[in-house]
Formats: sequence, C-alpha cells, structure tokens
Amino acid sequence: MDRADAAYTLELAVGSIAIHDLTVGEALPGAPVVLAAHGITANGLSWRAVADELYRRRGPGTVRFLAPDLRGRADSRSVPPPYGLAAHVGDLKAISVIFGARPVLVGHSMGAFVAGLAAATAPDAYAGVVLVDGGLAFPPPPGTDIDAALEAVIGPAMQRLSMTFATPEAYLDFWSQHPAVGPLLAGEQATSVRRYLLHDLIESGSGTGDLVSSCVLDAVRADGRDVLADKTAHGAVRAATAAGVAVELVWARRGLMDEPQGLYDAERLASLDLPEAVAVREVEAANHYSVIIEPEGVGAIVDAIDRMLPSDGAAAGPAAPQGRAAAAASRGR
Repeated sequence: MDRADAAYTLELAVGSIAIHDLTVGEALPGAPVVLAAHGITANGLSWRAVADELYRRRGPGTVRFLAPDLRGRADSRSVPPPYGLAAHVGDLKAISVIFGARPVLVGHSMGAFVAGLAAATAPDAYAGVVLVDGGLAFPPPPGTDIDAALEAVIGPAMQRLSMTFATPEAYLDFWSQHPAVGPLLAGEQATSVRRYLLHDLIESGSGTGDLVSSCVLDAVRADGRDVLADKTAHGAVRAATAAGVAVELVWARRGLMDEPQGLYDAERLASLDLPEAVAVREVEAANHYSVIIEPEGVGAIVDAIDRMLPSDGAAAGPAAPQGRAAAAASRGR
C-alpha cells in the first residue's frame, strides 16, 4: 500500500501530529510559510496540487508549504481527545511557533473553519487566511442529529468510515463511483489524488487483512458538531477581519456530489452580510473536491495566497524548526 511518510511530527503528550512538507525543492532560508488545513475526512496530501502551483509560480524552495494530517486522521490518528475545531487551532499555532513563522493559513471545507478560528483567536500570528469552500456557516435548527446532518452533507465520505475494504484497489474503486471524486482519479492529477486517498487507509486490526479509513469517528463527529453549531467558529471570519487579518474566500459553484448547487451561491453569501474586507472569488467549473485539485480552482487559491505572501519572498521569521521548540518536532517518522 502506497503510504506517504510525513516530513515532521509534532510530539504531543500522547500521540503526535504528522506534518507533510509539500515544498518542491529544499526550502530556502527565510522562506515564507503556507500552513494548510484539510477537510473533515481528508488528510494533508490533499494539498499537493496547490503546493505544486506555488512552486511553478515562485520557484523551488521559495515558499515552504506545510500540510498536517489533523488530529484523528491518517498519521495523526493516535492523538486522543479533545477533538473539535479549537483543538486543531491549538495544533496549527504550535506548528507555526515551531517553524518560527507567521504563515498564511489556507483551509478547505472544515479546515476553512479551523483557519478562520485560528486567525480570530490569534490575529497577530498569521499573515492572512484563504478559505476554500468553507469557513462560513448557516446554523442548523436546534436538536439537529450530527451524524444525520454529516451524512446528508458529505454522503459517501461519511459512509466509508464504517466500511471495510479488501484491498487498496477496492478502496479506489469505491471512490471512482463518487460523482465528484471519480473523475479526478482519471484526470491529470490522478497520481496525487490516488496517493492522497490511499494515505487514509490503515489495517483494520481484525486479523483478516481488511482495510479501513484512518479517520476516528469521534473526531469527525466533534468537528462536525462545531462546524454546524459552534457560534464562535461561525463568527470567526468577522472577528478576524475586525482584527485586521486579510481574508479571502474561494468558493466552488458545484457541490459535494458535483450537483449544480454548491455549498454557497451569490444569494447565500449575500445573506451572510460578509465584511467588505473579505474578498470573494467564485470558481465556476469546480465542485467541492476539484476546487483544490484542478487548474481553475488551484489557480484562484494560489492567486489569493500570492496576495498575502511577501512580494520579494522574504519571510517574517525562519522557516525551519527553531531553538527549543525544535525538540517538539522530529524529522521523518
């Protein structure tokens, strides 16, 4: 099975956070940092296409691109509770401190809520925030069943958490039937999409050789509950912009199942009465998954990142683990 080892690990009291360094080439001294948070059942390797586009525009090693597996997923599944968005915020802050950087935060879907909340919690710690098809909420009615709501919104991505697979190929076959993800497995980014999807697989531990998703269900539930109902997270973008943080939203026209109606549209965004400081860009040809993988969405994301990075490539601080904090991050796995 094609698993990808993380470049660094953030050691916690119990377990560790795996941090993928997707930088193309060796990061140059003082290179600015992009710190990316993935979706609710994804992992850090989902950001490969965005990191590659940054390299194509700026050159090798000019931007360090860090993409952790968030706690409860992939190689960070060993981290016990607490789960929820605030726990991810703490992990991102620890990573930024270790690398001595004031990174640009990028978040997709649930990760966009994490990025927004991180910036609202510590606005001076980040150079800006790029929200990708997430981070802005429409609160559900009181008493909403979280599992049912997640099933309704993310569908097969949630269903697979209770499934077993005989082989990696069977897992990819499952995804190939997904109307939004399947075409990506046959597209130009097929190799990196395959690697990202297979990074989720682990042995079931049943002794049968079956494979299961690495996602810890309790972590997914806690994060989903916060995305749906946490008022602080829902107000994070407004709080971050009020504190002077640059925030941009890139949203996909199509939805999680490639349906014509996406999570957002012009009318829904208007109803949120976003601060004027929030720049908004629609990606017409993208769905919720392809927006971080295919060229139109990736280009829009990197446009936004570019506006937040230093124009001369200079960084506010070092971009490798520093001083005593470096002891909390180990190279390799």
